[in-house]
Amino acid sequence: MRVGLAWDAVGPVDGGRGLLDLARTAGMDTFLVFDHLINVFPRQAWDADFSYLGAVLPTPDLSLEFATVLGNFAAGAGPVRLAVGVTDPHRRHPAVLAQTALTLAQFTERPPIIGIGAGAQENLQPYGIRPDRQVARVEEALRVLRMFFDSKGPYDFEGEFFTLDQAVMDLRAPDGGVPELWVGGSGPRMTALAGRYGDGWLPSDLMSPAEYARRLAVVREAAEDAGRDPDRIVAAGGVPIVVAETDEAARELCQAKAIRYLALHAGAAQWREYGVTHPFGTDYQGLSHLLPHRLTRAEVERALAVVPDALVTDLAIVGSRETVRDRIGELAEAGMTLPVLIPASALASPEAAGYTVESIAWLAGELGADSAAGQVTA
Repeated sequence: MRVGLAWDAVGPVDGGRGLLDLARTAGMDTFLVFDHLINVFPRQAWDADFSYLGAVLPTPDLSLEFATVLGNFAAGAGPVRLAVGVTDPHRRHPAVLAQTALTLAQFTERPPIIGIGAGAQENLQPYGIRPDRQVARVEEALRVLRMFFDSKGPYDFEGEFFTLDQAVMDLRAPDGGVPELWVGGSGPRMTALAGRYGDGWLPSDLMSPAEYARRLAVVREAAEDAGRDPDRIVAAGGVPIVVAETDEAARELCQAKAIRYLALHAGAAQWREYGVTHPFGTDYQGLSHLLPHRLTRAEVERALAVVPDALVTDLAIVGSRETVRDRIGELAEAGMTLPVLIPASALASPEAAGYTVESIAWLAGELGADSAAGQVTA
C-alpha cells in the first residue's frame, strides 16, 4: 500500500511546506492540497473556542491557490507526487487545467495529479458561477483533458459546455511525466466516469470497507466496458483520522468543536440513520452544498449541540495508532491502494497536532512506506 497526505492549503505556506517535508521524509507517495475559495469552517464562529487555530489565524478563509502552491513546492517534493484534490471544471476551463498540469510536470520528478470533482457550492454560488449539470460538465472536461494529454493537436471538439476549434496545446510533459486525472465523488455517475476516463478514483467521504468495495466495483466495471485496464486505476480515498495514544483519548478529542463540526458535512440522509434530523434541513445534501460563510455563530452552536457522537466517530477513523492502522488495513482489503490521510485530530489542540504529526510518520511506515518513516520525529 502507498500512503498520501492532505493539506487544506489554508494559512501560512510554511505549514504546508512542513507537511510536505514530513511526507517526503516518511517515504509517502502523494501530497495533496485542497482547492477552495471559501474554507469549510464557519468564519462567524471561528475563534479560539472553536479551535486553538482561531488564536493564530484571524479567519479560516485564508485559502491559497493550488497551482501556485504546487509550483512552489515542486522543487522540494522529490519523489512525492503532487496533487490537487479536487478542482472543478466550472471555475477552470479544461484547457487551463491541462496547461497547469503540463507546466507543473516540467518541475516534478513524478507525474502531477489533477483531481476533478463536480464542484462545491461554496466555490461557485457566492461568485456567480452556475453549477449547471455538474456531472455532465465533468464528463466533458475529462474528455477534453484526455485529448490534450493523450494526443497531438490541433484539437476540435463540439460539446454542450466546451468547444475547441483548431485549439493548440503544444506543451508536452517530459517522458514518463504525463499528468494523471483522478476523479472525485462516490455517486454512481462519478464512479463510472472514474472508470471510463480516470487514472485514479478519489472519493472524499469515508466509507465502510464493504461500501468502498461496492463502489470500487462500479469503477472497475466502467473501465472494462470502456476497454480500459481496471487495475491501472489507482483506488485512492480521503481518510480523515483522529488519533491519540488510546482509543478512549481519541474519542475524547471528538468532543472538540472543530472536529464535531465535521459531522455537519454529512447529509440529511446520513443523519437520519442515527435517528436525528439534520439542523440544516431534511434536503441538505452535505458538504458539497454547504455555504459555511453564511452560518451565524448561533446557528453553528445550535447545530453542534445536536451532533450525534456516533456520527462523528463514523466520519473519521478514530483511535490509537494501532486502531487507525488496522482500520485502514480493512479498507486495503476492500481494494483501497492509496489512502490519503487527512489529519483531523490536529484541529483539537497543539498537543494533539504534535501527536498527529508523529502518528502520520508512524502510519506511513506501518502501512508500507519506505523504512525512512521509522526515523521521523515531530
